[in-house]
Amino acid sequence: MNTGVKITAFAAALAATFGTAYGVGKGVGPVDEPKKAEHGEHAAATPAPSASASADGHAGHEEAPAQAAAAELPGGLQVSEGGYTLDLETPAPPAGRSTLKFSIKDSAGKKVTAFTTEHGKELHFIVASRDLTVFRHLHPEKAPDGTWTVAADLPAAGGYKAFADFKPAAKGAKGLTLGVDLGVPGAYAPKPLPAAAPTTTVDGYQVRLGGTLDPGKAGELRLTVTKGGRPVTDLEPYLGAYGHLVALRQGDLAYLHVHPNEGGPGPDVSFTATAPSGGTYRLFLDFQHEGKVRTAAFTVRAGTPSTAPGTAPAPAETTEHDAGGHAHG
Repeated sequence: MNTGVKITAFAAALAATFGTAYGVGKGVGPVDEPKKAEHGEHAAATPAPSASASADGHAGHEEAPAQAAAAELPGGLQVSEGGYTLDLETPAPPAGRSTLKFSIKDSAGKKVTAFTTEHGKELHFIVASRDLTVFRHLHPEKAPDGTWTVAADLPAAGGYKAFADFKPAAKGAKGLTLGVDLGVPGAYAPKPLPAAAPTTTVDGYQVRLGGTLDPGKAGELRLTVTKGGRPVTDLEPYLGAYGHLVALRQGDLAYLHVHPNEGGPGPDVSFTATAPSGGTYRLFLDFQHEGKVRTAAFTVRAGTPSTAPGTAPAPAETTEHDAGGHAHG
């Protein structure tokens, strides 16, 4: 029997280590009408191609090895990068529904008010539990002074991490993903990742994951959506595409925002992704059909095929899983 322990703000729960290759999660939630936008380049999504250019756009200066290594870190591992800082004003929200407030500050400590619209939004805000069983893709509102506000439903006490994915409108600015810890006070015991399987059932939809997430090289991830045994061929655009995929690395929650490949409205949605290292990753696929966004979650071991011949689909879960809860502000 697990024994709960008391945690306070900024407490982080240790995620258990598993040797499974993939797992499942599920959830459902309504969203607003999607808006199309161009897909921007996020420096945090892939390793930096060169260490000769610093974050402020000045090139021609040789960096020390430690600086070069820092420039190649995956997204979400730093609260500050390239002169920008994620400032979370509500680091210890209560369990249940609450309001989160934050801002992006520049190197002078001023709140940034101008951003480049990417994937239909100026900024994407994601909150995940440290054990990767809770995932919230939120759409905050920005006040004129640069303060962002969003309602969030964090179902239980524990350690969480918030990610801000954005691109400042300043000349020469690059896309960034900054991360910051938050803690929901109360008694807490970490949960294990779901059981291994290449398929998941979400609100009556079956999603199968194929392909390989390879460390250090690009690989294709293909997700196929069916319902009642029939392929879904009329997926609706969500955030400018027919699917939106986020990958988080178990242990440190390194963040990969994976862009989709060109394709039609289902049943297959294809992505090209590169894992920054070996290890276990949790994948969260958002897809929209009949006016609602569902989130399908998988656990993948980098370098291990996501499907295997003769592997039977996992039985559908009978209760809603927190990992698929899709909340919007």
